[in-house]
Order: sequence, then structure tokens, then C-alpha cells
Amino acid sequence: MKKYQMGEVPQRLSEELLDKLSAIEVATIGHFRHRGFVNKRLQPISPVKKTIIGTAVTIAIPATDSTLLHHSISVLRKGDFLIVDRLGDDRHACIGGGVALAIKTAGVVGVAIDGPCTDPDEIIDLDLPLWSSGISGITTRLNDLGGSLNLPVSCGNVPVIAGDVVIADASGIVIIPRNEIEEVMEEALARQARAGRFQTRIFEGENLGDLSGATQMIKKALED
Repeated sequence: MKKYQMGEVPQRLSEELLDKLSAIEVATIGHFRHRGFVNKRLQPISPVKKTIIGTAVTIAIPATDSTLLHHSISVLRKGDFLIVDRLGDDRHACIGGGVALAIKTAGVVGVAIDGPCTDPDEIIDLDLPLWSSGISGITTRLNDLGGSLNLPVSCGNVPVIAGDVVIADASGIVIIPRNEIEEVMEEALARQARAGRFQTRIFEGENLGDLSGATQMIKKALED
């Protein structure tokens, strides 16, 4: 069996789709969907001030090794969102300042590591949005142990396939399969268009429970 397993480079998202998705908040999707939300233990190393949309490029690398990660940078493109499966390792940091510079130069819009990073100040200075499980001073090496590129991985307890749509903001990251994105986008945009419809009435003194219907549900349950 080959120690390096290579999948096909995924098709990039269209500019039209990127424009529409950039207006969507992760929390809006969280109002009607349960699948695809990366575990909250993966946190951004610096504040995220906008919605980041990218095409998932997936990599899985074992414990101490980042050989395939170094190689993968040569296939990264503008608009990609790098998803790194550390195969259970939470000790070794696979991305620091130097690797982050190469990733940023390739045009990657964001990175999610199911494990730690290092050199946080350097990554922040590069303005590379990066989510990780924390910071570690112990780094990976070029041990030539193997791994996979653009094949299915797991990140933050979520399965990710190369080409999936990654939506990330200050609330977290959600992964949407390409064949579901249109439906999700339409629902999210519709909900956001309705958002704030209660604001004026709340300012004027009405109760949220009355406006949303929650109070009526509780009254009915108490009566029953």
C-alpha cells in the first residue's frame, strides 16, 4: 500500500457563489441545521471580523510528520480553505510562521487544524485566519511517514471531503457538501432577511416571548 494517498484537486467555488455566501453568518445556519459544525475546541488564534468562504482542500498527516503538508502547498490555490486532519495527534504543531507564510502566499483564505499550531504572533501578523486546538512549542518534522491529500478526512469531529464548502466566522466553522449548498444558502439568506423584524417592537416595550410565540407555548403547556 502506498504511504501517500493522493486524491483529485477539487473544483473551486464560482465567484457568484462566493459573493452570495459571504453575506451568510455561521450562526444563521445553526438556527436550522445540525450537521457539519466543527467542534468548538477549534478556536481562531485571532479575532475573525468577516465571513470567510473557501473550497475545502483536505490533508491528513500523522503525529510527528509534515512532509505531505509541505508538498501540498504547491497545489493550493487562491480561495482554498485548508483542512488538516492530525489523525488524533494533539501534541505536535504542524503549522508555524514559515509554513503559514507559504500557505498565505498560495492564496489560501483560511486554515483549520485538528491539532495545535505554533508561532501564533507570526501567523497573526500574516493575517492568515487559522483555527486550531491550541498552541504547542513541539513541532512536526519531515519524517516521511505518509498521509493523504484531497481524500476524506475528519476535522473537529466533522467529516470533510475535498471540494466541500467551508463557511467560517467569529462563531465557528461549518462544512457544507457541495450538493447541499444551494438549499442551505437560500434558507440562510431568507432567515437573515427576516432578522431584526422584532427589534423596533422590542425597543417599544413588547416581550420577545410574545413576539416569537414562546410564551404562548409555555402557557398552553401549563394549562395542559
